[in-house]
Amino acid sequence: MRQVDLMIERNLRLIRDAMGTWLDRRSIAAVNFFDFGMERVIACWLTGMVLLAIAKVTVAPTAAGGLAGLSAMILPFLAVTLAPVLGYRIAHACFPRDLLPAQPSIRLCRYGSWRPLDHLEARRSRAYGPTGFMASLLAGMMLNVPFRTAEFMLSMPAIPVNAPLWASTMMTVMTLDVVVLNFFYMVCFVMALRAAPLFPRMLIFTWVLDLVMQLLIAGQVSQVAGLPPQVAGALQSLLSGNIDKVLISAALWLPYLILSERVNVTFRHRVRSA
Repeated sequence: MRQVDLMIERNLRLIRDAMGTWLDRRSIAAVNFFDFGMERVIACWLTGMVLLAIAKVTVAPTAAGGLAGLSAMILPFLAVTLAPVLGYRIAHACFPRDLLPAQPSIRLCRYGSWRPLDHLEARRSRAYGPTGFMASLLAGMMLNVPFRTAEFMLSMPAIPVNAPLWASTMMTVMTLDVVVLNFFYMVCFVMALRAAPLFPRMLIFTWVLDLVMQLLIAGQVSQVAGLPPQVAGALQSLLSGNIDKVLISAALWLPYLILSERVNVTFRHRVRSA
């Protein structure tokens, strides 16, 4: 009976190790794709989004003002399209591959007992790099961009220049929300990919900014006269859903950002003291 128990334990350990190896390889492949395949993703993104923006303007009511009116109608959709690309380009230029960034002089995450590592020690560690479970966070940040954009594209029609004030106000604030947050989530994505030490702080800043934007939109739109009740209800549902998603993301990932060995080795260059 003892031999059977040992055999079962050994087989379970082998299965666990094999699954861990497979998941680690898949995470490395995903990170390599994020690092070297983004130009193809950007090209597909720009093509698809521009075609979608043209389609939305085409089926919209005829704009007053001719070409200028059509340009005003398509401008919000083009801004939403370009914001994550601009965020990626700026962050890509600020955090190139093989950069040796210095650690911040002020430590904000002081929970636990840690031993500092120099940059080379950290890079030699098996826990260094945005792979493993960390790759899930990268994927989540990048996928947040198309999901948020899809919500915007499905909920916001092309608004002509002679539309009611409540409609143009909604388009302005919702466009600003998606543009700003798509930009910052893509910056966070690149910072995580390039192991920038300030990534955890930037992600927390972006979560806070996301919450503030939802509250500002609710306050701004509620002050506009003539807002139809059904539109107000749909907007409230959308903003509440965005707040819930941010709070859930923070609740899930904040403990990981504080306690994970990989996060501390990669971004803070330290390991737990023995």
